[in-house]
Amino acid sequence: MKKQILKIGVLAATLFITACTSDSDSDDASNLAQLQADVEELNQTARSGTWTITNFVDDGQDETSDFSGYDFTFNPDGTLVADNGTTTVTGTWSITLDDDSSDDSDDDGMDDDYDDDDDEIEFNIFFASPETFTELSEDWDVISFSSDMIQLMDDDDDVDGTTDLLTFEK
Repeated sequence: MKKQILKIGVLAATLFITACTSDSDSDDASNLAQLQADVEELNQTARSGTWTITNFVDDGQDETSDFSGYDFTFNPDGTLVADNGTTTVTGTWSITLDDDSSDDSDDDGMDDDYDDDDDEIEFNIFFASPETFTELSEDWDVISFSSDMIQLMDDDDDVDGTTDLLTFEK
């Protein structure tokens, strides 16, 4: 009798674990599909016209005015063009899904991102020069986006531990 109860208990535990695992796998697949859809939507949004920087905080300093008068265009070929009518600066951009949060862990192994998900959308910007524009070169975490605003952040790895913020608006 004890063997049957033990077998039933093991069978019930196995079924419970299997059910939980398949639910979790299904949720993970659903979340991944949603993130991939968000990446595509953000790509289309970024390419949908010209943008201006309405907020740029770097190392705790508001540097928004450094980009006053510049219109930013995110081209389908991955080039990023900033133009103020007299000066044109060209860089690159991409949007990727980063599913590795190991770079964002502190000594306790916990994820320090703005949310607890391992998957996040990164808005990658790179300018080789001039120095003012190289400050925008980061793998930015996407906070939110809409048809007329893209809000980004980067947890600064410097000693001061500040959070950099970047907002593009139409």
